[in-house]
Amino acid sequence: MRKNSKLREKKGKVISFLPTGEYYYTKGLKALRKRELPKAKKYLSRAMDLDPLEPMIACQLAFVETELGNYEQSNGLLHFVLEDLDPRISECHYFLANNYAYMGMFKEALKHAKQYLEQDERGEFREAAEDLLELIALDSDEELEELYEQEDLITMQEEARYLLEGGSFEQAIERLEAIIEKHPDFWSAHNNLALAHFYLGNIETAHAVLDGVLEKSPGNLHALCNLAVFTYYEKQYGLLKQLVEVLKKIQPLMSDQQFKLGATLALIGQYEPAYRWLKKLHKRGFGDDPAFYYWLSYSAYFTGREEAARNAWKYVLKENPEKEGLEPWNIGKRKPEGLEHHPASIVNRLNSEYEEERLLGIFLFSLAEDQKQVMSHPDFCEIESLAFREKIYLADVLGMPIDSKLKAEARIDLAHETALILMKHFQPIGAEEAGLLMLWFTIYSEVANGSSRMKNPLAFAAATEYVWRKFRDEKTSQALLAEKYGIALSTLRKYLKLVREQLE
Repeated sequence: MRKNSKLREKKGKVISFLPTGEYYYTKGLKALRKRELPKAKKYLSRAMDLDPLEPMIACQLAFVETELGNYEQSNGLLHFVLEDLDPRISECHYFLANNYAYMGMFKEALKHAKQYLEQDERGEFREAAEDLLELIALDSDEELEELYEQEDLITMQEEARYLLEGGSFEQAIERLEAIIEKHPDFWSAHNNLALAHFYLGNIETAHAVLDGVLEKSPGNLHALCNLAVFTYYEKQYGLLKQLVEVLKKIQPLMSDQQFKLGATLALIGQYEPAYRWLKKLHKRGFGDDPAFYYWLSYSAYFTGREEAARNAWKYVLKENPEKEGLEPWNIGKRKPEGLEHHPASIVNRLNSEYEEERLLGIFLFSLAEDQKQVMSHPDFCEIESLAFREKIYLADVLGMPIDSKLKAEARIDLAHETALILMKHFQPIGAEEAGLLMLWFTIYSEVANGSSRMKNPLAFAAATEYVWRKFRDEKTSQALLAEKYGIALSTLRKYLKLVREQLE
């Protein structure tokens, strides 16, 4: 029994103590009244885990996120309340209007301020909402139109960035290509497009995109940094050495460019110049992004500045407590974590418009250590919106009783066992490994729709890896893969024929 896990009455009777959402909600409000914002966030987040359908908990947590300056997180919660819990809570529109105004997104701020006033003409925040509308209206129509166009561009870029960070690379590519079509000289979109292709394993395409940027915008810092990262992972050390010499000579003036340069140098192991840039930014007060402190800590630690590294890491844990254990001084003591340890990445995939990505999301969900944490995520998918096979697969993962005929019809065992075999050879599951698994789930979908009853998961895994390596222009042989997966060469060739037919 854990210490303090039970309460004892005076007579010694033991009473189970199971805190509820209401219990943590009360503690969160108490902390909020004391302006203990991190503590209030902790308690309200726990309350929401235990009672995710109570709108007032989500509203209070959104308010705390706003007070902490986390406007995007606050907006996510407020939209969740309006779209999934209770659209009648008009105050959410007012808080959204304020958040978007702070973020400089005046088109969205205007929309939500008007919605608040339409929904609640005599509301508590009526005067403040009217003041906000007047403030926005001070700009001329022409200026507002230009501002809205810039805002739409920023919104599209942010959507693409979230998709990219969440591992939804194909969707990110669609968004970024749409941006580039409208704004061909918006180099940030080009650079992120290169990253998305690189993470998917489209190496040649990624390099072609960067080459296009550097041809039209010579010396583009973000493109040079991305190229350095590519060559680092590709182990092209000769070219990397040349790029490092170029990067060391660059003296960017803008803070975001200095951060990009410092973070890139840290990632590729050039810790001394990385620390100089990041420390310079820190002295000027730069550093709202936890990623800044992450790279500051790493560059400090690996240049012998342990105290500075530990101080920087405190800021990382303040915003991302789940990164405990990833400290640079523990780098040799831990196993690398894959995407199955990142709830947001799993949820993003479950909500994808692509079947193979949703199937990958279910597979990652099956590997998650805390499935309840994933299911309590505000953006967890609508199960009813899933396709037949996906529902069966998810139900099987959750241990729900399933009709054996339905399970056999969906061929779930084949999907899951083949993915597990691939994972044994490719882990942790990172961006490249995710691309391999999505290829398998694409093949599986076609096989399940067809008439073939071939069912050897080892052979399917071997065939999938062979095709994947061919897509990436990597040299391999069928004989080596047959030996690796313990199957006959003739079996692999038979399954390769089927796989190629499904992908044509």
